[in-house]
Amino acid sequence: MASTPTNLTIPIDPELKAQAKALFDELGLSLSGACNIFLRQAVREGRIPFEITLNSPAGKKCCAERIQKVMLLPCAKKKAPRRGAFFSCLVVALMP
Repeated sequence: MASTPTNLTIPIDPELKAQAKALFDELGLSLSGACNIFLRQAVREGRIPFEITLNSPAGKKCCAERIQKVMLLPCAKKKAPRRGAFFSCLVVALMP
């Protein structure tokens, strides 16, 4: 039986929230859904599911390369991909 959802309240910069909401809206995902994906992946991996680095040119290059890799996936080329399929592809593509 599924457990009853609980709420998580966190302070967040209003501008960051608006930017994230716009991004996730474009991806067909809510902020809540994006947070759930992050939390599930963190629990699955037993760590933060991405590398945290300073904003360095090397980090930006790596990020740009990963974004290009994701955009070449068939699931990213569809106009309105199914959320589950798209995010499954995304998680696999973003793994180092």
